[in-house]
Amino acid sequence: MSELIKVPGIGDGEGEVIEILVKVGDKVEAEQSLVTLESDKASMEIPCPKAGTIKSIKVKMGDTLKEGDDLIELESESGDSGEEKNEKAGKDEKKEPAEKPEASDDEKDDKPAEKASEGKQAASDKKSSGSSIQPVKVPDLGSDSKAKVIEILVKKGDTVEVDQSLIVLESDKASMEIPSPVAGTVESVEIKLEQDAGTGDLILHMKVEGEEEQAAAEPAQDDKPASEAKADQQPETKQDKSADSKPAEQDEAPAPVGGPSRDGTKVHAGPAVRLLAREMGVDLAEVKSTGPRDRILKEDVQNHVKSVMKQGKSAPATAGGSGIPAVPEIDFSRFGEIEVKDMTRLQQIGAANIHRSWLNVPHVTQFDLADISELETFRKDQKAVAEKAGVKLTILPFLLKACAHLLREQANFNVALAPNGKQLIHKNYVHIGFAVDTPDGLMVPVIRDVDKKSLLQLAGEAAELAEKARTKKLGADGMQGACFTISSLGHIGGTYFTPIVNAPEVAILGVSKATMQPVWDGSVFQPKLMLPLSLSYDHRAINGAAAAQFTKRLGELLGDIRSMLL
Repeated sequence: MSELIKVPGIGDGEGEVIEILVKVGDKVEAEQSLVTLESDKASMEIPCPKAGTIKSIKVKMGDTLKEGDDLIELESESGDSGEEKNEKAGKDEKKEPAEKPEASDDEKDDKPAEKASEGKQAASDKKSSGSSIQPVKVPDLGSDSKAKVIEILVKKGDTVEVDQSLIVLESDKASMEIPSPVAGTVESVEIKLEQDAGTGDLILHMKVEGEEEQAAAEPAQDDKPASEAKADQQPETKQDKSADSKPAEQDEAPAPVGGPSRDGTKVHAGPAVRLLAREMGVDLAEVKSTGPRDRILKEDVQNHVKSVMKQGKSAPATAGGSGIPAVPEIDFSRFGEIEVKDMTRLQQIGAANIHRSWLNVPHVTQFDLADISELETFRKDQKAVAEKAGVKLTILPFLLKACAHLLREQANFNVALAPNGKQLIHKNYVHIGFAVDTPDGLMVPVIRDVDKKSLLQLAGEAAELAEKARTKKLGADGMQGACFTISSLGHIGGTYFTPIVNAPEVAILGVSKATMQPVWDGSVFQPKLMLPLSLSYDHRAINGAAAAQFTKRLGELLGDIRSMLL
């Protein structure tokens, strides 16, 4: 049967359709994203509540949608199961309001007096306080229990207004700016970049003046009956009038949401625009805005980049935006037929991460060969044992085990550079990532506590994670926390290559295809199965001698895996 899928609750506002992720005829699963909406403060993906086939799409690019608007027509795979019906019935029963006992006449008469007394007492207390330090916390994030802090828009000492953005959070399905509920001065920032923040987590402490607190207390007095409120009115002083006129002026022309740029001035841009600016390395303070109320649009960022590139063409070759000559823009259609295809989102994210690592990490690569003749014999001998355990024993589990052993043995490889560049953060755990080639781009699942697992356990877990990566079922947590990465091209071929360090890790191992080679044993050449190793490392944390010792020792471990037991 077919049914209309509508826009679920997205808060009080509206969102513009900036991306349609499905087409008519597509089969979708429950929770698969259908469209991306963007508002002034957030961009979010709207998921499908159930599995089925897209029969028709009711929206188009640029449409403005709100809660309850038609989204798609879905041909459901099946009707509600008995369990779902029972669950719905239970929900309906819960919705029926329970009868409340009526308050007595005495209680009714006492309540307004109590409220009035409490309101006056609160106002009196807050007037006398002058100023106070208030905690500002993450509001309700809805279905996203956790989101990563990708930008902090204020610092200690900044003066902020009500609804000015404090931080930008990003989850798997949305990025959102968190506004300030009060005006005041930032006393201390408690949240950190890259931190996973959830509802109720502390963002900062705000110094709030007494006038603001008094204004917050006034709604308590609004609960009085109209006759009592009128009787309590006092003649206004000049000070009262000026205080009252201030909020009125703010209501007439509310300040647009923005955050301070590097030079302290405000920029006004939505999450998607900020993300685009970060990916392109653009300082939003330098971008000319054309949107309503001086808001910066995506087109403004793109035009700014084009302008900088044109200036780079006319300027000397060494005068690029960061001292790097810009790549000239070429119209390839002049030479023949072309087709422009968008990169997948995974490819775009991967490209940005690799570019960042390449620019920030001074790479050096150490090459070596490992004799794996005996390891290969042992691997083949254990084929039946592995099949009985339900796994396929490839060379990857041996590489994982040997590298985990070395990360314990040579702890200077199991570190990360501190942001100040003057300290090394040593890790007391061994989590290793391994690169998986998927149709959408490269993914790096992470196996945790590799040093504590057997070869068969590693083989099973690696196969499971690789399958999840290829079928788009690998969550963000499954790709975080690695101490070291292995990138294997052995199934394809080649000799050596230069893998790019996956910062903040300090090393990555590249493995190529093993080949039979003659090796001199002192008297004759012996045929040996040799595995090419390419170890790229961050020269700020690791020196050349340590890298050479690492590959040499890795060759010894792979040459005789029994040595790991010593």
